[in-house]
Amino acid sequence: MRPVAALERIAFLLERSGADSYRPQAFRAAAAALAPMSDAEIAERAAAGSLESVRGIGPKTAKVVREALAGDVPEYLQRLEREIEAAVLPTEGGTELRALLRGDCHLHSDWSDGGSSIEAMGRGAIAVGHEWAVLTDHSPRLTVARGLSAERLREQLEIVAELNRQWSPFRLLTGIECDILPDGSLDQEPELLDRLDLVVASVHSELRMKSADMTRRLVAAVTNPLTDVLGHCTGRLVTGKGRPESQFDAEAVFAACAAHGTAVEINSRPERLDPPLRLLRLAVAAGAFFAIDTDAHAPGQLEWQIIGCARAEACEVPAQRVINARSAAELLDWTDSQQAQTRKIT
Repeated sequence: MRPVAALERIAFLLERSGADSYRPQAFRAAAAALAPMSDAEIAERAAAGSLESVRGIGPKTAKVVREALAGDVPEYLQRLEREIEAAVLPTEGGTELRALLRGDCHLHSDWSDGGSSIEAMGRGAIAVGHEWAVLTDHSPRLTVARGLSAERLREQLEIVAELNRQWSPFRLLTGIECDILPDGSLDQEPELLDRLDLVVASVHSELRMKSADMTRRLVAAVTNPLTDVLGHCTGRLVTGKGRPESQFDAEAVFAACAAHGTAVEINSRPERLDPPLRLLRLAVAAGAFFAIDTDAHAPGQLEWQIIGCARAEACEVPAQRVINARSAAELLDWTDSQQAQTRKIT
């Protein structure tokens, strides 16, 4: 195993496990430091005992490099493969639906609160077999996540266009995870949102509004022609200290989603698993579309999609209503047609 490949695989597995971001970032930094070197140069440094003098290489990453150079699968990598494979991904369910999916509508880069570059996220999506993915960094209101101003978002669009020229036929679609403000409006310039391929709208503040107020807020957002996907609708967290679900009239919100062609996100992050299964069944009964997304903040988290697929299968989500099962061209045709329908309704 080549040393750089070993370091990158360790980072990927740590990301998939949801480890604190500094841990995989240390291995990615080490891989980036060694990537410009030839195997012979890396081996020469290892033999001379000077690996740790390379900026970005520490004792733990140097040990991985030396074991890989010796022709072994590094001990730490072997342990992670055993532990994380068993602990993170579901043991059954979701495989049939996952095989149909062609992309992911919700992922973040280091332009907001993600831990990896746009290029790394795109390459990660290619590595897990996607034909496309949507880059959805946060909108400006979410300052804690370095949300994108209109100016930064415009700059990002240029970078995505350049990467797509290199990556064809894979396509990184332009998007945003746009904050739903307390009055139900979207946290970005409407003209700029209209330029994007896909808009995920999510609530990140005032999660404990009264039910009637939250219902009005969500209905206003999902009936906006610029909204394509309702992200992690209850805002709950199910690990650590946790966070309770936001309270709202789910039947009314999902009926509005169905009527206006806004997909309900099945968020696959292990700490979210949103919506809860009882609400997911209500969304199915309402006739809504769905987006099975990872909300990935690092490349290794892109494999979490199987978690959402297992939950979708458990609730008998029809595959034909899952927008990730469409090609990029079909997805864009769908978003255009849903926007046109919503503008006609409103």
